[in-house]
Amino acid sequence: MATYLDFERPIAEIRAKLEELSQASEEAGAERLADEVARLRKELDALIAEVYGNLTRHQICQLARHPDRPYFLDYVPLLFEDFTELHGDRTFGDDGAIVGGIARFHDIPVVVVGQQKGRDIKERKLRNFGMPRPEGYRKARRLFALAERFSMPVLTFVDTPGAWPGIDAEEHGQSEAIARNLYVLAGLRVPVVATVIGEGGSGGALAVGFGDRLLMQQFATYSVISPEGCAAILWRDRKHAPEAAEALKPTAKDLLALGIIDGIVPEPPEGAHRDLKTAAKLLDEHIFAALEPLLHMPPEELVAARQQKLRRIGVFEGS
Repeated sequence: MATYLDFERPIAEIRAKLEELSQASEEAGAERLADEVARLRKELDALIAEVYGNLTRHQICQLARHPDRPYFLDYVPLLFEDFTELHGDRTFGDDGAIVGGIARFHDIPVVVVGQQKGRDIKERKLRNFGMPRPEGYRKARRLFALAERFSMPVLTFVDTPGAWPGIDAEEHGQSEAIARNLYVLAGLRVPVVATVIGEGGSGGALAVGFGDRLLMQQFATYSVISPEGCAAILWRDRKHAPEAAEALKPTAKDLLALGIIDGIVPEPPEGAHRDLKTAAKLLDEHIFAALEPLLHMPPEELVAARQQKLRRIGVFEGS
């Protein structure tokens, strides 16, 4: 059953009326109700355009973690062929919050790494609620090394509230694992395309969210902290989350304007959570368009351009 957020409820109400009319038309004859159905469908299309065309930053944050939003493993069979998952960091264990392996993308052998949440409580525990521990980042780093060894491009998918904040993560070297991943990604001699498909939270996202090209889905977010976390710190009250979201500017449109990301992947009219196949098709097109030019660049030029791109972030010119 579909889940609707508060600002989506008017859309849900019209959909419910359409379903009732559809059932009634089967019993009473479609001709009698055709005009009403057509009117409601027109009203629905207009409402969808209005709601999703005027979202606040906080509403986009809510969409980025919508319970029905597609996760990395939902996209894998639609984007890749012959995906083979690889496990473990060869140091401590296997973290379910990061999934990775080898696959074919447009008949190109690639290494794929994505952050994975869970749908029910059992899977959420297995995936650690999408918050990787150090062993997850070390698994990703092992796969990055594998990609470089066999000259395979790397495609990463970001969707995490942040790195696991538990004491066990600190004991296992959380900060070192994230920093080491950034170091490795900065110097990797193969193309790297990263895509934010949901939440891009703090260092947990950065550890797999840097490359030659950084894309974001239209209703994804990428920020140092969630609006709720920011509000709890600054205002001592999570109710100020909408204000925090406005200050943080975590949306794809904001980050494109700041030069932090390289492109926005459009989503279906009601978001990826309402039309997985169309969302996957759009992702496929934009990721391939970002990857294809990189395939022809020499490794030295690739690394130099990537590092120059990193240095440009945060540079502003004043009047």
